[in-house]
Amino acid sequence: MKKLIALSTMVVSLLITSPAFAATSKSGTTMSTNAIGSNTQVQTTSDANHRKKYTFITPEGEDLIARLVRAEATGQPFQGKVEVAVVVLNRMDSSLFPNTIWGVLYQPNQFAPVKNGLIKLPADAESIRAVNEALYIDRANGTHSLFFYNPKKSTSTFFANRQTTVAIGDHVFKR
Repeated sequence: MKKLIALSTMVVSLLITSPAFAATSKSGTTMSTNAIGSNTQVQTTSDANHRKKYTFITPEGEDLIARLVRAEATGQPFQGKVEVAVVVLNRMDSSLFPNTIWGVLYQPNQFAPVKNGLIKLPADAESIRAVNEALYIDRANGTHSLFFYNPKKSTSTFFANRQTTVAIGDHVFKR
């Protein structure tokens, strides 16, 4: 009887365990390691079109990104909103930035809405949809954007020597 229980437990564990636990998200760490204590959770989902969700975050993390998208990209085209969300996800994957949503968004002097408090406003439907779209993009084949700015508003020279990846609406995205 004990052997049957042990065998059943092992089979159930194997069925529940996802191969995503073995995938690496940063050099030397696994997604499950990055998830611990970082407002992220490891999960793989698919929609009706069988697209895989490549980034693994909690609903709270999705909401935080959507609030940033609303604050940064109101009045911009939908694809520009998606790209703003992609910047956050790309930064989480980059060794140049923290590997959590909270860490990326609240890193000092990175996003004006954090400093001016606009990140506290709720996300609108289009920003939520943009984040959901960004979560399904195969970012390995994407722009790899890590920065964006509005040249009509920004006076910073920080972006001058960075490679432009795409311009969408009023935003220029850089690597």
